[in-house]
Amino acid sequence: MARSCGRATSRFPLRPREAATLAAWFCVCLLAPRAAEAGLYTSSDQIILLTPENVEAVLVNSTAATVVEFYASWCGHCRMFSPVYRGLAIDIKEWKPAVDLAAIDCAEAVNRKVCIDYGISGYPTIKFFHAYTKADSNGLPFKGFIRDVRGLRHKIIDKLEAHVPWPPACPPLEPTSEAELDSFFETNNVQHLALIFEEASSYIGRELTLDLLQFDNIAVRRVLSTEEGLVTKLGVTEFPSCFLYYPGGNFSRLKVKEEARTFYSYALQRLPGVVRSGKPPPVATDVLSNSTEDPWRPFNSSRVYMLDLESTLHYSLRVEVAAHTIIRGETLISLKKYVAVLAKFFPGRPVVMNLLKSLSSWLQNQSGDEISYEAFKEIVDNSAQSPDMALPEGERWVGCQGSQPQFRRFPCGLWTLFHVLTVQAKKVGSSDPQEVLTAMRNYVHSFFGCRPCAEHFENMASEGLAMMNTSSLAVLWLWAKHNHVNNRLAGALTEDPNFPKIQWPSPEMCPSCHAVQENGDHRWSQETVLPFLMSYFSSDSILTDYLEDESQILTKQREKHASQRALEAQKHVERKTREASDFMMHPPAKPTVQEEEEEEEEGEEPLDEAVTDEEEEGAEGAAAADEIGSKTSEPSPWAKPEMGRRQQQAHQKPSIVGMRMRDTQEDIVDLDSFVNQHYKAKALLLAASSRVKQRTLQRKVEQEPRPVFGLGMELDGGLGMVGLQPMESDFDLDGGQKRKWQQKRELTGQYFGEESRHKGDWMSMLSVGFSKADISLCVILYFLSFMCLLAMYLFYKNRFRLRRSKTSLP
Repeated sequence: MARSCGRATSRFPLRPREAATLAAWFCVCLLAPRAAEAGLYTSSDQIILLTPENVEAVLVNSTAATVVEFYASWCGHCRMFSPVYRGLAIDIKEWKPAVDLAAIDCAEAVNRKVCIDYGISGYPTIKFFHAYTKADSNGLPFKGFIRDVRGLRHKIIDKLEAHVPWPPACPPLEPTSEAELDSFFETNNVQHLALIFEEASSYIGRELTLDLLQFDNIAVRRVLSTEEGLVTKLGVTEFPSCFLYYPGGNFSRLKVKEEARTFYSYALQRLPGVVRSGKPPPVATDVLSNSTEDPWRPFNSSRVYMLDLESTLHYSLRVEVAAHTIIRGETLISLKKYVAVLAKFFPGRPVVMNLLKSLSSWLQNQSGDEISYEAFKEIVDNSAQSPDMALPEGERWVGCQGSQPQFRRFPCGLWTLFHVLTVQAKKVGSSDPQEVLTAMRNYVHSFFGCRPCAEHFENMASEGLAMMNTSSLAVLWLWAKHNHVNNRLAGALTEDPNFPKIQWPSPEMCPSCHAVQENGDHRWSQETVLPFLMSYFSSDSILTDYLEDESQILTKQREKHASQRALEAQKHVERKTREASDFMMHPPAKPTVQEEEEEEEEGEEPLDEAVTDEEEEGAEGAAAADEIGSKTSEPSPWAKPEMGRRQQQAHQKPSIVGMRMRDTQEDIVDLDSFVNQHYKAKALLLAASSRVKQRTLQRKVEQEPRPVFGLGMELDGGLGMVGLQPMESDFDLDGGQKRKWQQKRELTGQYFGEESRHKGDWMSMLSVGFSKADISLCVILYFLSFMCLLAMYLFYKNRFRLRRSKTSLP
């Protein structure tokens, strides 16, 4: 391995400047271990990551030509070259599906056999694989290693032109002639034909042909300066230059700021009728109001709107954060930093800023390791009704509105918010240049709903963010990464056809931001881009169109909280009403003196009243049962709320009294007019006035005046009892009689007359909670079981006798 690295690195002796760059890259990798663990490239780089599982599918018999970098992640030169290769992926993104870019880390143990099979002996090595490459082909290496994007781009074009057979997805790259143009529109169905007049050594025409590969209704052809007929006909005097050619021989010159590839490409992609392949055409402005949830709001595309920023805050704090019921640990730290940055740098209105500062202060005062979103939301919604504090609810987009509800909106608003925060941090002179970027990174990592998007953003943030040591670099870093995302998402399903992803700002918006290098390639003039960003995202430039007045926002907030309090009060009354109705339908039994004493001694809730055998069989119990018919009384459940609650809990528990259990009652109380009365005394009086018809198990001749009983039909899982409970509320008993009556009413088998008491003493002892019908059924079952056993005994006895007699025969 060391020898291989030596061969790889000895090709490029380090210069002092390169050594310094290499050291800087090592620092970056140490600060970003996640990227190093995944190799030098990730899926966010628009580079196909080769593995033993997919290498054949990508390289063998593919319809696209493929450029592959074989590298080792520990190789210093590979690390230095990786930004160039990423830049190449961005530069030729539009060349797909004619050309793909791939890479494989030969330092990974699982990939070593692949690298050996393709004859890799040093790193980095770049090879070109033609379309329809055979399985035994090792590819064509790039001789004379190129270290810049332009050189690699030209090398790929050279390989394409020597390609045999021609890749099916690649357009023609050879120069055109006047004879071909005369019949061009007869064989090609396009609206525009762009002619690039250039010298024979120029690559602009071929690059533009590939740049427009993914667009319909336009074609590009190169015309050499030696084609005198066309040069004279169109009056071409400058090389390079671009002319639009139409049927009938009509033509016009394409006006651009600089005669360079990037300016040509941008202008041609925005010609009328030119759309990306597979994408719908832009929607007319007068139809947009019918395809979105909100009415279309005309806006100035060169300005930022405060309504977009407030809508972003609403969605961020009330929707994204709400996905976390409990916010704890690193997520809580991310939320604190995010809200702190908002409170510090957001250029909002006074009511919004007051709320953000209050929210930030509340979060910083939370000393625990977790908070609930409900508590967080109370502060966001200003439930305490602090004066002059509010965050408008709802989403109403202006500059970030899309032609369809699924386009732009919150992602656009979030990018705009982050740009505004970085610019404001620079304007106020933040002491920490990474404060906003770190808070933004943590928020996306913890809360952003699109998890693949969050992963891509983390991949970008791990590359170079730690080296942003000034506020200006922070502003430019976020702008550059935003353009990187625009390049990656251009042509994706998420792209709005009315707002295509471009490298921003466009030449129309900021002409001085674009410049041309000596070799003709495009470059950004960062000394102009920074002032443009500072002006575009400045708080002084933010438009307040379509905003509601602050007084209206506060009024809506008060009305919302008033309606919420009224709803909560109504729910509270309904809950109390249900509790009262349940209380009347299942009245608790008053505990005995013995149980109260046991409760005080043991600290436990009293069980149902116990009845001793002496009371059950004695005359005192019979006298108490006789007196029930003349004197009845029920204690008010509201007299002692705590005792009533304990009694209700005790009533719900089964009690074991001589192996018996008392059923819960299913009394029926007429509550039709219950909810319309006062919820305490009057309601209970009205409910108490409804009596349940007397039901008894006695014959009519045995019925005597006695309290009204409700027949509880709930069957216990273990004993299956039927219990009778008094339902009258007007019994007037003194203390002793009441206690004796309550002791008797707890028995599951009630006494219904003197005859049943005298004749059923022994039956009561055997019944153990069973009714007469149950006992009768048991007797019948026992009798049938006995008869079956007797029949089996006689059968086997007779069978045995017959067998014995057979064996005794000679």
